[in-house]
Amino acid sequence: MIAKISGGKDTAGLIRYLFDTKKAKNHTDPHLVASWDGFAPDPGRTDDFEATKRLLVADLDLHVKQARRLGRAPEKHTWHCSIRAAESDRHLSDEEWADIARRVVAATGIASVDDPDGCRWVAVRHAPDHIHIAATKVRADLRTARHWNDYLTADRELAAIEKECGLFQVVRGDRTAAKRPTRAEQEKARRAGRDTTARERLRATVRTAVAAASTIDEFVDLLSRLDGVLVEVVHFPAGDVRGYKVAVADDAQGPIWYSGSKLAPDLSLPKIQERLASMGPQPTGQSGRRRPNPWHQAAAAAERIPHHFDQPDDEASQGHLAAFGEALDALPLVTPHTVRTQLREAATAFERATRSRIRAHHHHARALRGAVRAMLREPAPKDGAVLAMFLDAAILVVIAAARWHQLRHHDQQVAAAHQTLVHLQAAYDQAAAVPLAALAQRRPPQQTVDRHIYHLRQAVPDHAEQVVEDPAFGALTAVLAEAEVAGHDPQQLLQQAADQRALDDADSLARVLTWRIQRLSARSAPSPRARAAQSRSTAAQHTGASAPMTAVAPASQQPTQARPRSR
Repeated sequence: MIAKISGGKDTAGLIRYLFDTKKAKNHTDPHLVASWDGFAPDPGRTDDFEATKRLLVADLDLHVKQARRLGRAPEKHTWHCSIRAAESDRHLSDEEWADIARRVVAATGIASVDDPDGCRWVAVRHAPDHIHIAATKVRADLRTARHWNDYLTADRELAAIEKECGLFQVVRGDRTAAKRPTRAEQEKARRAGRDTTARERLRATVRTAVAAASTIDEFVDLLSRLDGVLVEVVHFPAGDVRGYKVAVADDAQGPIWYSGSKLAPDLSLPKIQERLASMGPQPTGQSGRRRPNPWHQAAAAAERIPHHFDQPDDEASQGHLAAFGEALDALPLVTPHTVRTQLREAATAFERATRSRIRAHHHHARALRGAVRAMLREPAPKDGAVLAMFLDAAILVVIAAARWHQLRHHDQQVAAAHQTLVHLQAAYDQAAAVPLAALAQRRPPQQTVDRHIYHLRQAVPDHAEQVVEDPAFGALTAVLAEAEVAGHDPQQLLQQAADQRALDDADSLARVLTWRIQRLSARSAPSPRARAAQSRSTAAQHTGASAPMTAVAPASQQPTQARPRSR
C-alpha cells in the first residue's frame, strides 16, 4: 500500500472532489467508510447530495471556524491522505478500509485512539482499490494537530497492515536514496527528446569523475574538462575548495546549477573528500620489477568482498559496497562499446545499493580503489578475458550484496542489486563469449584432460562432476594445461582458486575457476624448492587422516574410478 499526503485550505473543494462522479471517471461509487465519530453525514448515500455535502463540510470545519475567531487557525487547515492498494491485492471490504483509515489517522497524530479532542476526519471510498482520508487539522481543544513526519508514520503503519492482512509488501526505502527528478525536470527532458533528466545525467557524470580521481584537485579538473558539463568551484578566502556546482552546458533556457548534495547524499564535497582521503598514497611501480596487472588486482579485490560481508563489521562492509560502486562507475571508461550500455545501466542501478543508514568506513577498500584507478591510467585492454574475469567476480559480489542487504531489511537496496545483476550478466555473456571460445579451441589432448579431472576431483570433490559437465570445461582444461607448462602445479592452482571464495553462488563453476586460474597463473611460477616446500606442507596437513591423499598423481598411477565418464 502506498500513501500520498498533502495539505490545503479549502475543505469544500476537497469534499467536492472526493464525491465527484462527472469529471473523475474512476469515482464509481463514492461513499463514507469511516469518520471521526461514526455518524458523519454521507453525501454518497442520500438523495439530497448538495445539502448533505454542505452539512458534512460544516461539521468538518466546526473547530476550524472556532479557532479562526481566536486567530489560532492554520492557513492550510485541511489534511488529505490517499491510500492505494497494489494491483495484485484482493479487493478489501468497506470494514477493512475503515480499519485501515482509523489506524492511519491514529498513527499520524490526526486522531489518536481514545482521544476525545482529536481532529475531525472522514474516509471516502470511491473506487475498489483505494480510499481518501480528509481531515481538518484543528482539534476540539482548538490546538493544531501535531502530525510531523506523517508520511513516514503512515508508511510504517501501512507496512504493518500489509503483513497482517497478507497484502503485497511494498519495497520501502530508508531515506538514503538520491533525490528523484521533479515532474518539471522530467517534462523538460521529454521536450528535449532525452530519456534522462539533467539531474540524472549530472549525477552519473560526477560519480564517474569521483571513481577516476585520486585527489580533490584532480576531481575538479576532470569535471572541468568534460564536454557538456559546466562546473563552478566555490573557494574559501584562503583558496581551499569549499564546494562545487555543476550544470548541463546545452540547456537552451540557461544553466540550472546543482550542488553535489542535491545530486546525491554521497556526492557532497565533504563526502567525496572523505572517500579520497581514505585511499592514501597510490603505490608506484619499482624499477626492475614487473608491475602487476591492475585488472587482475581489481578482480582479486572484488572476489574478497563477499568474505567481508560475512564479518560483523557493517561499517567496513558498507565501505566495500561504496568502493565496488565506484568500480562499476569507472568500467564504461575502459570497456568496448558493445558492453558499455549494459555497464552504465548496471552502475546506475547499483548506485542505490551503495547507500544505507550504515556509515561507511572507506579505508577498508583501498586495494580495489587503487586497482580501479590504475586501470583507468592504462590503455584499454585488447584481451577481452580480463574484462570477463572482472565481471565474473562482480556478479558474485552483487549476489552477496543482495543477501547482505536482505539480512538488514534494506528492501530498496535488495531490489537495486537484483536489477544490477540483470545488466551485469548481459555484459558478462557478451564479453566472455569470444575469450571462452578461444580457450576451448586450445583444449589439450584427452590424456592431459584426464589428468586434470583427477586434480579437480582431489581439489574440489563436491563440485567436480558439475564442473566436468559444464560447457566451459574445455576452457578450464586449456588454462590448466598452459599453467602447467609455465611451471605451476595444476592441483594447487585448483585448490587456491576454490579456496578464494565459495562456489555455491556461481552459475558456471568452470567459468569461475577458469578466470581465477588464469589470474593466478599470471604470477611467476614457484621455484622447485618452493614447490617442494608446498608439497611437504600439503602432506603434513593430511598426516593422521584415515585416507591420505596424494597431491599430484601421474596419469599411469591414477585409480580407475578417477577416469572421466563417457562424454
